[in-house]
Amino acid sequence: MKRLQSWRHRLTVPQFTVVTGVLVIAIGTLVMASPLCSTDEVGLWEALFTVTSAITVTGLSIIDVGTELTLPGQIALAGLILTGGLGLMAITTFLQGFVQGRSGLRHRLDKGRALDEFGVGGIGPTLNQILLIAAVVIGIGTMILYNFGFTDIPDRGQRLWASLFHCISAYNNAGFGLWRDSLVGYQNQPVVNGVIGLLIVMGGIGWRVTNDIWVNRFRLGRLRRLSLHTRLVLRSTLALIAIGTVGLLFTEHFATEGMVEQMSLPHKLSVTLFQSITTRTAGFNTIPISAETISDSGLLLMIALMFIGASPGGTGGGIKTTTFAALIAATRSTLRGHDEVVVRNREIPAKVILKAVGVTLGSLLFVLAMALLLGLGDTTAGTPGSEAFTFLEKLFTCISAFATVGLDVGVTSQLNHWGQLVLMVGMFVGRIGILLLLSAFYGIRPQNRVGYPREELYI
Repeated sequence: MKRLQSWRHRLTVPQFTVVTGVLVIAIGTLVMASPLCSTDEVGLWEALFTVTSAITVTGLSIIDVGTELTLPGQIALAGLILTGGLGLMAITTFLQGFVQGRSGLRHRLDKGRALDEFGVGGIGPTLNQILLIAAVVIGIGTMILYNFGFTDIPDRGQRLWASLFHCISAYNNAGFGLWRDSLVGYQNQPVVNGVIGLLIVMGGIGWRVTNDIWVNRFRLGRLRRLSLHTRLVLRSTLALIAIGTVGLLFTEHFATEGMVEQMSLPHKLSVTLFQSITTRTAGFNTIPISAETISDSGLLLMIALMFIGASPGGTGGGIKTTTFAALIAATRSTLRGHDEVVVRNREIPAKVILKAVGVTLGSLLFVLAMALLLGLGDTTAGTPGSEAFTFLEKLFTCISAFATVGLDVGVTSQLNHWGQLVLMVGMFVGRIGILLLLSAFYGIRPQNRVGYPREELYI
């Protein structure tokens, strides 16, 4: 017991986060597999996959949430989505304060690093801001969907729950829906598309950006009052949404029997705009997503958007918009022959650029390893109707899992346990983050104070 207590007190924030995540998934699996929460069709394996997908706010599923989970099970699923989406790292670092009882400057800095926070502020005020913003946004979205969105649901209780569940799932960028076809049935419902899309964007940009905009709400005419982080996130988000919308319009316009071929121009814009928003982070869809309905070029564009993902401090995954923006800025500076990286008249530190490179390369190598493992032998379940998948479909599914997006081209439910295990590991690593996971295994080593001679390297 003394050794266990000593080991517990020696845990760093990254290690505590990983351990807590595994424990939450284990407990959630037992609860989800119970008769109170699910039907007989949901066993331990199905419950494990669903809980992992929920706590990592991914949205990939091998069950029908609306029919195979009872109301208590759906409520438990929503609770897991909130736990993962509002910050698994934030909650675990908050709990660590009670478990370990440490409040020194070093540990406060460690907590701030795990939460992607700037400065040495405590976790309490940060968590309160996260919860307050989430409650307000989800509450407003629920009321709008209840009164103007899901009006085709006659039962008021069911309509209220559907509105609340989908707002929780959208704000947390989870992509879980109560219907097997996601939101395909509401493709022509502008209120549902607008509210879900707006919640996805607000959850994806992160609480820090939302709070900065609110604090400076009366001075938004002068964007310089916003932090560089906020301005960069907003510009990157809007640019990626526009690129995704125009790109999908372009790729599917020339595709044979593409998803938008028979639609009018306003309908095309509405569908591609929503899909551009949800592809980067959330996993909802208003059109069937498969290799038959979307061209290879369209799938490749969606893969790129998923890999970039949401923003730091947001509820989505991916390498983050600021990481991508930093790499673009570094590339621009290199091509211009500059020695420093400047964004909006602000120099970006070299350590930030190195972190961006490390996150991107590490994420890319991990996804390729997932695709390699998924391609070993026959990974289909061998059930009637199962089929072999192309490499593009497998790569799409791997990136969807790692970037915690949840879009599926029909691969996930037809994989065997080995293939689904690869996706579960990818979801967990993608949510925790490559750098945080490595620091959990190897620890945060002190910076080497020894200087070394420089030598040129040909690139």
